[in-house]
Order: sequence, then C-alpha cells, then structure tokens
Amino acid sequence: MKRAVLTAAILLSIGAANAAPAPVADATGNSTEDRVARLERILQAKQQSEFQTQQRLDTLQQEVLDLRGLNEQQGYQIDQMLQRQRQLYEEIANLSAKPAQLPVVTTPQSGTASPVSTLGETASYEQAVNLVLKQRKYDEAIPAFKSFIQQYPDSTYAANANYWLGQLLYNNSDFEPAKQAFDTVVHSFKDSNKRGDSLVKLGMIAEKTGQVSSAKVYYQQVIKEYANSAAARLAQQQLSAL
Repeated sequence: MKRAVLTAAILLSIGAANAAPAPVADATGNSTEDRVARLERILQAKQQSEFQTQQRLDTLQQEVLDLRGLNEQQGYQIDQMLQRQRQLYEEIANLSAKPAQLPVVTTPQSGTASPVSTLGETASYEQAVNLVLKQRKYDEAIPAFKSFIQQYPDSTYAANANYWLGQLLYNNSDFEPAKQAFDTVVHSFKDSNKRGDSLVKLGMIAEKTGQVSSAKVYYQQVIKEYANSAAARLAQQQLSAL
C-alpha cells in the first residue's frame, strides 16, 4: 500500500514538472520581453526621425513660400521698369516712323552758339525731354538739348541728351550732325543703356546715305554685344531687310 502511494506521488511530481511553462526564447536566446522592448525602441527612434524630417520639410516649405513672395515682388518691380522703358522706346520709335509730321528745323550756322539755359542740370534736361514727349515742340527741343550738352557735357544725363538730339536730327534727315550725336554716345558713354540703340541708328544712317556695308557692321555689332535686347531685335530686322 505504501509503495503504491509513493509511486503515485512520484508520477504526480513528474506531471507537474512537465506542465510548468518554460520561458519563451528566440533562436538567439533573447526572451519575448527583450524583443518587444527592442522593437519599441526602434519604433520610437523611427517616429522621432520622422518628426524631425517633417519639421525640416515645414521649414523648407516656409522658406520657399517666402522666396516666392520676394521673387513675385521683385518681378513686379522689374515689369514696371520694363514697361516704362518700352513706353519711352515706343515714343522714340514713333518719332522715327512719322518724320513727315515733324516741323522742319533750320540748324544753327557754324559758329552760332546754342542758347544757354539758366536752369539747373536736372531741370534743364527735364525741360528738353518734356518739349519732345509732352509738348511735341521738336523745333525747340533741338537747341534745348544742344544747350544742355554744352553746359553739362559730363552729366549723368549726357548720354541720353545726345541720343535725343541725334534722334531729332535724324527725323529731320539731318544725318551728319545726327551721326555725330550717336557717335558721342557710342564712344564716350560705353556703359550707357542707349549705346545699343545708338549703334542701330548709326546703321540706319549708313543705310540712308548708301553705305550698306557699314550698316551691316553696325547691326552685327548690336546683335553681338546686346543679344536678346530690343535694340538687337531691331538690328536683326534691319539686317534681314538689306
């Protein structure tokens, strides 16, 4: 009887030992808890990286928006400047296109001095320009520009004044003094924004006076030195028509 009880107790002990769950481990010997903790750390690091990346993207997006706004503002200002330049250029082009509407002006004889203005530099220049653009008094504008050039040969307006003078003389078919005015712009004011236009005018004067080969040289110079400008486009048109 005692032997049977002892045998039963041994069997129960073996069963209990077999029923106890063993710790779960992966192939590397790490427990499930370790694996979960490691995955959580990886996930947390990934989320932190994504958050930082999103912050950088937001910052870059704001910078792009700021730059776009600045670019649009500068573009508007440039468009306004270009529009004003086109208006002035059209005014000059209209003078060339309709020479018959301009009054014939007798230029002063050799040795005759132009009237001297008592106005200041800027006022004298503006007065001469207004005679052309606002008052259409072309006969009075010629001596006004001559007077300005005589009084202020080194003025910041001198290049434009010579160009205006050359344009008015050109419209009166007074080609030789017009050529001198445009030559002054080309050779004395090489940084002027009127230099390309003056070269075009020199080419047109060469055409008018039968110097076709010289005209081609002027037009080709404009196209080379002032590519993609309004002056270059006009020079190309004149060159193609030769």
